[in-house]
Amino acid sequence: MTATQPLLIELGTEELPVKALPGLAQAFFDGVLAALEKRGIAVERGDAKPLYSPRRIAVLLPGVATEQPEQASEVLGPYLNIALDADGKPTRALEGFAAKAGVEWTQLEKLSDAKGERFVHRSTKSGAKTSELLPEVLREAIAAMPIPKPMRWGDHDYAFARPVHWLVLLLGEDVVDAELFGVRADRMSRGHRFLHDKPVWIGHPNDYVDALRSAHVLVDVEERRARIVAEVNAAAKQAGGVARIDDDNLEQVNCLNEWPVAVACAFEREFLAVPQEALVATMEANQKFFPVLDAGGKLTEHFIGIANVESKDAGEIRKGYERVIRPRFADAKFFFDEDLKQGLEAMGAGLATVTYQAKLGSVKDKAERVAALAESIAPQVNVDPELARRSALLAKNDLQSRMVNEFPELQGIAGRYYAKAANEPAEVALAIDEAYQPRFAGDDIALSPLGKVLAIAERLDTLAGGFAAGLKPTGNKDPFALRRNALGLARTIIESGFGLNARGLIHKAVELLPAGVQPHADRNTETIHLDLFEFVLDRLRGYYADKGVPAQHFEAVAARVRMIVDASLYDFDRRIDAIGTFAQLPEAAALAAANKRIGNILKKATDEIPQVEDADLLREPAELALAEAVEAVYGETGHALAHGDYVDALAHLARLRPQVDAFFDQVMVNVDDEALRRNRLALLKRLADRLGSVAAIEHLSA
Repeated sequence: MTATQPLLIELGTEELPVKALPGLAQAFFDGVLAALEKRGIAVERGDAKPLYSPRRIAVLLPGVATEQPEQASEVLGPYLNIALDADGKPTRALEGFAAKAGVEWTQLEKLSDAKGERFVHRSTKSGAKTSELLPEVLREAIAAMPIPKPMRWGDHDYAFARPVHWLVLLLGEDVVDAELFGVRADRMSRGHRFLHDKPVWIGHPNDYVDALRSAHVLVDVEERRARIVAEVNAAAKQAGGVARIDDDNLEQVNCLNEWPVAVACAFEREFLAVPQEALVATMEANQKFFPVLDAGGKLTEHFIGIANVESKDAGEIRKGYERVIRPRFADAKFFFDEDLKQGLEAMGAGLATVTYQAKLGSVKDKAERVAALAESIAPQVNVDPELARRSALLAKNDLQSRMVNEFPELQGIAGRYYAKAANEPAEVALAIDEAYQPRFAGDDIALSPLGKVLAIAERLDTLAGGFAAGLKPTGNKDPFALRRNALGLARTIIESGFGLNARGLIHKAVELLPAGVQPHADRNTETIHLDLFEFVLDRLRGYYADKGVPAQHFEAVAARVRMIVDASLYDFDRRIDAIGTFAQLPEAAALAAANKRIGNILKKATDEIPQVEDADLLREPAELALAEAVEAVYGETGHALAHGDYVDALAHLARLRPQVDAFFDQVMVNVDDEALRRNRLALLKRLADRLGSVAAIEHLSA
């Protein structure tokens, strides 16, 4: 059995890009494993994972084979009719092949294939030492790393994400002879830039993590993250609050520090008059601080900074952190106060001069279209249409505010504050904010009914306008975020349980567009409606895939819903749930296959098929039984289908399997007797219509 040794690779650099660091480390780790596997070098991975800090990326594997396994080789030679002459003597072709292989031709083996018997040279040789292969493994792994803008340093030709200063490469206790980026490998790592600015001896790969910890570097990402969370929570608790730890902020702080130390800070309470979202955005996005909230989730004057050093005078670090946020907070307070003086209503006056899109008019034009849509949708879901219109007309006004100009991410949020200050109804203020939900993947939809209406109307106008103006996304280009808007529209309708007519909503949105983009004869209204409806369905394909819904289930429902003029997306969701339940039934596969077979029969039929079969023409016991069962199931499922109880309807349809199986076993459909043939086709068509009433179940057939 081949011996194994732990392997350590550490690439030491200048500070690496914060947001790219986790991806670079993972790519390096994966690349090393792939390169070892490619060379047949066995790896005991265990629970190994990428290790990294701002100044290094590392791979630590518990066991790597010290050499490749024995390498077998098989080289095919000429066929016998070419290799041997009539007397059985070797031809020049065979002699040449044997000479190239370095053996006598009599030592060659033979094998047979479809063309006949041929000579073959088989040999084995010892595998290469892993230490000899590691330099190439390393270069191959680095070449595969996704580095968008490689840096060059000095007068060298090579490039990397940041200049490289040291390389540790150990297989067991031995240093592997290698050179990379002009740096020769050894066992000397480096500690913290300020707390341990000297070489760190790594005697064995298993000593690596502990040796760096002693040098004030936490190279284990999870250990470093846990320390940050613990320190931040402890500091927040001491300040009498609870830390807000945003995942993205935490990840970036984790990539900025090698030895994180929490520093408790505070700012002047007068800044709390500013919308807390603006203050939080400044602390997290600009400074990577952690805000402290009270028990009710409101922002306090406390925050936590993370220093990458243990300082003898933490007070000076605290003063520095407090000093850097004060100007931003002061600006935010000034913008907020000035906006309050102007008022939300007055802000809207400038929207008429702001172009939304050249063909679609100004932002004011868009707001009026959204208002009309919201007003028409509202009564369908028991929302006050006047409030819906008012909310829509105010929703874009904060785009003209100083606050949103400085903090674009506060669109809607700032409007909520200004609406409250203007004594607008509470539900109007909330809807102005909720109109933007969901703001990102995984975000919640609007919670209030009025907010849901506004969110739906806003996205409908964006989608209809985008398609009519020829802005349908192509490839990666989607400047108006139409894909995100389509998914947001679908999610809001489905998760709200609104039975809104999807095609009707699209029709209304298109009708409200400016005359300049209204469909013309060469691009009629129906084409845009169909395109947009299909676009929304395409977004739902991914939505349901993320929920674990099989593609066949989605396609089965989509095929059926495309045929329903007044289909709703909420109804689509209920059908998806029902088909998932149906697919678990033992009868499902057989009925799906039968419906597929029926579809093929009906497609090939040249006869005019009657609407209903003639009972007098039912001859065979199996077709009599099926006709009776179909008639019964129409009665049993009618009420369920009318009320959207698709699970119940499909359960009744599942009971048809015995009669369907018997029919196909015992009855010939395409008989010579035209009357009988047409009657049996009519029976099958009625059966297919009901089997496909919830979804095109033939898609479930493999």
